[in-house]
Amino acid sequence: SHVTNPATNETIATVPESTPAEVKQAIDAAAEAFPGWKQVPVQQRQRIMLEYQSLIRQHTEDLAYWITLENGKTLSDARGDVFRGLEVVETACNLADKLMGETLAGIASDMDCTSYRQPLGVCAGIAPFNFPAMIPLWMFPVACTAGNTFVLKPSEKTPGASLLLAELAQQAGLPDGVLNVVHGSNNVVNQLCDAPEIRAVSFVGSNQAGEAIFARAAATGKRVQANLGAKNHAAILPDANREATVKALVGAAFGAAGQRCMALSAVILVGEARSWLPDLVQAATQLTIGSGFDEGVDVGPLISSESKDQVEQIVTQAVKEGATLSLDGRGTIVEGYEHGNFVRPTILSNVTTDNIAYRTEIFGPVLVCLEAETLEEAMDMIQQNPYGNGCAIFTQNGAAARKFQNEIDVGQVGINVPIPVPLPMFSFTGNRGSIRGDVHFYGKQGVQFYTQIKTVTSNWPYHGTDSLGGVTMPTVGKQ
Repeated sequence: SHVTNPATNETIATVPESTPAEVKQAIDAAAEAFPGWKQVPVQQRQRIMLEYQSLIRQHTEDLAYWITLENGKTLSDARGDVFRGLEVVETACNLADKLMGETLAGIASDMDCTSYRQPLGVCAGIAPFNFPAMIPLWMFPVACTAGNTFVLKPSEKTPGASLLLAELAQQAGLPDGVLNVVHGSNNVVNQLCDAPEIRAVSFVGSNQAGEAIFARAAATGKRVQANLGAKNHAAILPDANREATVKALVGAAFGAAGQRCMALSAVILVGEARSWLPDLVQAATQLTIGSGFDEGVDVGPLISSESKDQVEQIVTQAVKEGATLSLDGRGTIVEGYEHGNFVRPTILSNVTTDNIAYRTEIFGPVLVCLEAETLEEAMDMIQQNPYGNGCAIFTQNGAAARKFQNEIDVGQVGINVPIPVPLPMFSFTGNRGSIRGDVHFYGKQGVQFYTQIKTVTSNWPYHGTDSLGGVTMPTVGKQ
């Protein structure tokens, strides 16, 4: 497949799609490496990650270059992409305490019970285009440090960063076969879902793809963690800091051209905060559009011409359905990048919950503005939306913030924080329609996903015994 620069639509590389035989070769290599790799002491696996994080730091600019070239986001945003992934690698340098089991001695005379947390075997990761470094780094560093081997399929649109990350992992000391990279789209994904050697599949991407992957992989008995789509809301109370809130909303809505699963795509202006709409429009018009490589650019291109067309079509349909176009970003041409996939920041107001712009995850630089009379009404809107990835409230009222955080059924909540993505000592905890599976990425949850519990009950009698059990149901101690 062709890899293009979204700012120019020029082909920058071609990536061969892995054949079924090549995918099988990668899976077999991982399966062959697993018995030896799981025997490597965890402290030694951690040391490889320690070396790996150092190499990622040294090559941040190289990784950011590939991300901007293939994805289009600004260089500063690409560096953040790398850094947020690096933070997960840093936690993998000290994973041993999360791999510890539990022991209870003396459950009966001469008997002990011990649980061990052990690796699963071969795991697979299917990554999206929007975070070419961060999301692969959510997956294989945790999996491999826990003793698994891994097959990674990056997005066919943005493979460069994953290939460099794999190369650096090898330089850090990851043995051959422990990490493998395959390329392709549906056929490769289906093969990974079907392969009996693969024990677990991690996925981040759209609902349509994620639900199909979850169903197919789970049908063959695999564990699946799948982060899907989102419609992330911010409830704006009129007592919030107006200037700081407007700046935060615009950055969270239009950064990375809105192509983030945690982009803040729906704003609910509560009560008198409806008067803030002109401020949002004014702040959005001040953002600079262009190539992510150019100095001073705030918003880069969309990933493909198809994405651009889809975003513009949704905006057009939203207006037909009654929304007001407060800021129109359609038909954008950037000088010097006339063939790029650019859409300027777009703001739709007077949007109702049955409008296409609200019902659809647009995945572009479009901010949808709704209105509510009260915080309760705003919360009802959020609760009735099927997604549960993230949400935020902007207020200076502690009681309102506390009510919001306690009663809202969304997995990640920001209080005066527009994009509340947890740091890797926690886990990424989207819920409801934004996930499939129930064990999350990175943190303690990530370790749990990539490991299984084995419990050993041992009997080493030294007090003398003439029985090790009979035909009745075994019990220990007195009944």
